[in-house]
Amino acid sequence: MKIKNIILSSLLFVLLIIIIIISSYFIMNLRQGPVEESIKLDKIIITSNMKITEISKTNNIPVKVILNALKVDDNAKNKTILELNIDESKAENNIIKQYALYKETGTKNWSKIRLKFILWFIYLIIIFILIKTIKINKITRIIIYFISILLFGIFLGSDPSPMGTVKDAIVLFGEYKVIYKPRVIAFLIFSLIGVVIANKFICSWGCQFGALQDLIHRLFRTKMDKKGIIKQLKPPFWLTNSIRLSVLILIIIFAFTISFDLVGVIDPFKIFNPLKMGIVGIIFTGLILLLSIFIYRPFCHFICPFGFTGWLFEKISIFKIHVDYNKCIACEICVKSCPSNVMYAILKRNKKTIPDCFSCGTCITNCPENAISYKFGIRKKPEPGKFKKL
Repeated sequence: MKIKNIILSSLLFVLLIIIIIISSYFIMNLRQGPVEESIKLDKIIITSNMKITEISKTNNIPVKVILNALKVDDNAKNKTILELNIDESKAENNIIKQYALYKETGTKNWSKIRLKFILWFIYLIIIFILIKTIKINKITRIIIYFISILLFGIFLGSDPSPMGTVKDAIVLFGEYKVIYKPRVIAFLIFSLIGVVIANKFICSWGCQFGALQDLIHRLFRTKMDKKGIIKQLKPPFWLTNSIRLSVLILIIIFAFTISFDLVGVIDPFKIFNPLKMGIVGIIFTGLILLLSIFIYRPFCHFICPFGFTGWLFEKISIFKIHVDYNKCIACEICVKSCPSNVMYAILKRNKKTIPDCFSCGTCITNCPENAISYKFGIRKKPEPGKFKKL
């Protein structure tokens, strides 16, 4: 029976990946709007005797962009840098910065992005209500994750994503020393609505690649979603978080020193934009998806920069998992069924550092005494000796 379940889960896993790649490929080709690609600018040609119109024509940069960069009006377009009394190197630097912002804006399909955020908001409200009112079983959970993948990944593409709000902002600032305000706003929205209000909700339910990893993990769990049908591992949080922090530091170092997007080469979100995946990205994404069978959300725990910032914001989350110790019988089924190590820390409250909680609700579903809930407030601590082994 166990072998049969493993074979069935493996077939569903392969089928899922095939559906995502093929459907993403066709929808991407049908999708209209700007091409979403990374910005790369060469050194512009500029001298103090060149008129603004000449700079524009020579470098193929719109006049309006140059005027905004130099903070002059339209009447100055036929004047030279020298006539405007602007330092040549400063003018070049400002034009490159302004052009970087211009190009960044030009790669965005704003109607699609607005639609995606509206749907995210509606979707997360629905999930919040479901978590608060019913116990989400394995089948319901898989359906919800598939809807998230279909909606926010396949139909609406890889961009924007929670990870991109952190990673792309760092890379753009490291290379051009500019802050792209829409991305900062997106990060704040994700952090406020998807983490601070409801603990890690955007990561758990709304993130297209996070949902994919979670769905794969659940395919290889028992019917009651209590454990894996194969051995599933729970790496210690000190290890996963140390690696994730190290990756974030490396992203910053590479961006600021050699203007290189470290994660861009391996970006697994590109599975929803398969033509943009290079051979390194294909291999890396394949490994992450295979690891998802054995380890809960490996990309989220080991690499994702938003996963790290989200973990920091979790400390002030308003709604999160709570344990009613008056009902709790210390059976620890919630700890065993939790796909990560977090429920041990939440239940026992004997550790200062609580790992990432993705608000998946598995603990709520499997608690035999209905002692676990998703609610507002500060978590209580168990009375001394509550979990003392006899």
